[in-house]
Amino acid sequence: MRIEIDRDSGFCNGVVSAIRKAEDELDGAGKLYCLGDIVHNSDEVERLRKRGLVTITHDDLKSLHGVKVLLRAHGEPPSTYRLAQGNDINIIDATCPVVLHLQRRIKASYDNRKPGEQIVIYGKRGHAEVNGLVGQTNGEAIVVEDLDGLDRLDYTKDIILYSQTTKSLHGLSDMIAEIERRKSPETSFRYYDTICRQVANRVPQLRKFASKHEVILFVTGKKSSNGRILYGECHDVNPRTYAITNPDEIDAQWLDGIESIGICGATSTPRWLMETVKERVKELCPNG
Repeated sequence: MRIEIDRDSGFCNGVVSAIRKAEDELDGAGKLYCLGDIVHNSDEVERLRKRGLVTITHDDLKSLHGVKVLLRAHGEPPSTYRLAQGNDINIIDATCPVVLHLQRRIKASYDNRKPGEQIVIYGKRGHAEVNGLVGQTNGEAIVVEDLDGLDRLDYTKDIILYSQTTKSLHGLSDMIAEIERRKSPETSFRYYDTICRQVANRVPQLRKFASKHEVILFVTGKKSSNGRILYGECHDVNPRTYAITNPDEIDAQWLDGIESIGICGATSTPRWLMETVKERVKELCPNG
């Protein structure tokens, strides 16, 4: 049996940087607060919890004073920084540079918008990154998750479209085409491809990887938006693609009679977890 881990899967640069900052602080202080799960992978969150990383909510943040709090790669709205400053909280900012750049672009569009101009964000409503983006517009940006969400727009008014960094290029292209179709000829429509290329480039790589193997084990956290997108791409190429969060979820029947197994994952999937999945496959198929 051939078992291969996709060399291009695993943490993106933003997540790597956030975890490195957390570990550096934990090495010295032994305890650090993190606003929300540092990454959408429960196994990695648990690993860091054992080292002293305490995950908190925005409500928890209100009651903290004089402590250090890490802001994860997803970014935060301006209100979080104001609250931290008021509570004498020392922020360790691990916002991904790609997300930070997008926040600044959206804020500039909002500050310089024309009367009635709509700022639209193609993304998952309630997602941490999207909350941070909407915060740049004082909560006025319109979030659309799919084509049905475009019913909320006023097509007699100008539109500026941005995208959450981890959405699919295909999905954004569909959004652009549909807005172009619906808008009034008199209105202005500007759109910006703000999808992270490190994420987007994984789609063709993963599709090629999925086509090389009989079975694909796609390792992803249940909360990972990026994981759902990339799993869908793998499944589209190879229907024998199974999404798992850890090795315990592998069904031995999936591997019966299989000669080639590929293991891959989302940008929030740690490499060590994919390695443990490989070891579990070896245990289940000792004669493979």
